[in-house]
Amino acid sequence: MVPPTSSKFYPLPCLLTCCSLFSGFYSIVAAINGNFYAAAIAILVAAVFDGLDGRVARMTGSTSTFGMELDSLCDLVSFGVAPAILAYLWALTPYGRYGWLAAFLYVATTALRLARFNTQTATSGTDFVGLPCPAAAMMIATTVMFGRFLGATGTVKHLSILLLVYVLSYLMVSNHRYLSFKHMHITRAKAFQLMVFLLLLLILLATEPPITLFVVAVSYILSGPVLALYALVTRERQKLASDKKPS
Repeated sequence: MVPPTSSKFYPLPCLLTCCSLFSGFYSIVAAINGNFYAAAIAILVAAVFDGLDGRVARMTGSTSTFGMELDSLCDLVSFGVAPAILAYLWALTPYGRYGWLAAFLYVATTALRLARFNTQTATSGTDFVGLPCPAAAMMIATTVMFGRFLGATGTVKHLSILLLVYVLSYLMVSNHRYLSFKHMHITRAKAFQLMVFLLLLLILLATEPPITLFVVAVSYILSGPVLALYALVTRERQKLASDKKPS
């Protein structure tokens, strides 16, 4: 990540960030009005704008401390408050204090995740430490969409949703590493294969968006613990191999 060079105000990236904030705020309004599917879609739109503002800032050399702080504040609303309210009104209300405490924990861990990210961007490498909050928000949004696909048109009551919010809260402040696609170095030889892959992915997403988006979100959520388990097994194998070597 290119470190911010100044506190200057750059209109285009900030406008895209505010578009993400607008989508998150609309999600809150839609959830309060009981339109949960629209609220979920708005969170996905916010994630698209959140990806665009950083990309545009890096491409145009307009990164700044002001933009970074604005992005974090907007992310807290769009990927912290909005999905927490959506989850609470859609599925957590029947659980009483456990429901609203889960929603609050989600907002709190989102704030902690963003604060840690802002202080570790220069030293954390190319991967994310902890689950990125947009990915956690997309997990909640795609769960709502998947529930609608299964026939849940209104509110639901399922213990798995409560557990999901707690798990997402933990993963955001965990030390599990998640792949970042911001700094991918693609050679010309792999550009064509990447284009074909993205085309196939687009076709899959267009067939049944609630299913494919849900599967993509679940796969990314699980990638952190899976990579951690793989690293643990690899270290144990190396340790056993080193112990077997003659001294």
